Amino acid sequence: MDNPISKFENWWQEALADSPLQQKSAVCVSTIDEHGFPTGRFVDLKSESEDGFVFCTYLDSAKGKDIARNAKASMTIWWDHLGYQIRVVGTAQVITAGEADGFWQTRSRSAQLTTTAFEQSEALDSEDELAKRLQETAVKLAGQAVPRPDNWGGYCIKPVSIEFLTFRQNRLHLRELFECGSNGWVKQLLQP
Repeated sequence: MDNPISKFENWWQEALADSPLQQKSAVCVSTIDEHGFPTGRFVDLKSESEDGFVFCTYLDSAKGKDIARNAKASMTIWWDHLGYQIRVVGTAQVITAGEADGFWQTRSRSAQLTTTAFEQSEALDSEDELAKRLQETAVKLAGQAVPRPDNWGGYCIKPVSIEFLTFRQNRLHLRELFECGSNGWVKQLLQP
């Protein structure tokens, strides 16, 4: 299969079908911080398409600030139960408000309330403040829909390269690198 997006979709569906993982769509997204260091964190992969790979977050979170300064980002996935690793390198772009609204509606009410109650990555005075702020928000919004905060949205990582690694016990891993060129995707095998 020489279309890496189709290959990704097949692998993702295979990983979801028989996953022992609690967070089945968790991926590590890495950005470049203000000091030039890479910084990674796990997020929930929401979708993939020919346009790229979408995850949601606060737009003014640490990763959002990183992307505003430098749109270069990467995504790494390890599905141990299948022996699959995927590395995506590309540029992150903000998704539309309409797309963000759609993803917001897929979140559980508790996730919506937690998102509304806090400003991700900001300092917290005490652990006790977690339950207190969440309870205050739940009471304030009791009996009504939780509106999407203006600072909550998402990013689409548009890939310039995607590498698939199929793990093998004998260490002869199959590595397939796809790079996006002017005429589409170019595939190259890499040594293990």
